[in-house]
Amino acid sequence: MKQYAMMFSFIFFALAGFSQTADPQNRKVITDSEPAYPKGEQALYTEVMYTINYPEEAKKKFVQGEVTLSFDVKPDSTVANIIIISGVGNGVDEEVKKYIEKLKFAPAVQNGRTVKMNTMYTFPVKAH
Repeated sequence: MKQYAMMFSFIFFALAGFSQTADPQNRKVITDSEPAYPKGEQALYTEVMYTINYPEEAKKKFVQGEVTLSFDVKPDSTVANIIIISGVGNGVDEEVKKYIEKLKFAPAVQNGRTVKMNTMYTFPVKAH
């Protein structure tokens, strides 16, 4: 009988010691909103297409296509860590990157707090 009591106590304390009832890492994350350009995506695409300074080489070659960027939108609305995923070359990719660096985005909101979040955009470009 003493062995059963001891075995029961051992199992109880072992299970109680490994339980994770209040583990903050495993709590559900609710994304209330993703990062977004305040004027809307269409306005962003239009601004990029008609505002960036196309290099002369790109204009001569009538370069067109899509530039895909990945970047972080920080809680203070600034943009950081811009990476050119794919582009059209001839200096156009770098011009799009320079333009995006200057913009402010609405930050992501998770669990009621603004947080840094990575986002990706594909911008149509046409040297004119």
